[in-house]
Amino acid sequence: MYSVTPLVGGIAVAAAAYAGRYSIQAWQAFKARPPTARLRKFYEGGFQSTMTKREAALILGVRETTPKDKIREAHRRVMVANHPDAGGSHYLASKINEAKEMMLGRTKGTGSAF
Repeated sequence: MYSVTPLVGGIAVAAAAYAGRYSIQAWQAFKARPPTARLRKFYEGGFQSTMTKREAALILGVRETTPKDKIREAHRRVMVANHPDAGGSHYLASKINEAKEMMLGRTKGTGSAF
């Protein structure tokens, strides 16, 4: 009976050593992984009563100095995700359209229909 105790203790020490080794290897692999692209963060509401160019750029996810073709691409991307026919909100769609118009210089921030 007494000769079994050192055997069980040895197995426990060996298991702990293997678990520690595995943990260290996993941590080193985790630290060495290439950086992943961060999830894109979109503008989270809180609309102003009169849209500004800054707010329009935030809604579309572009900079205020973005070229017109990139603005159209951004508008299409955001609109596909929020179109009323695909279950999106009419209010959000109108704000997205207003943002595009503001960025393209077709409006002076007169406000949306809502």
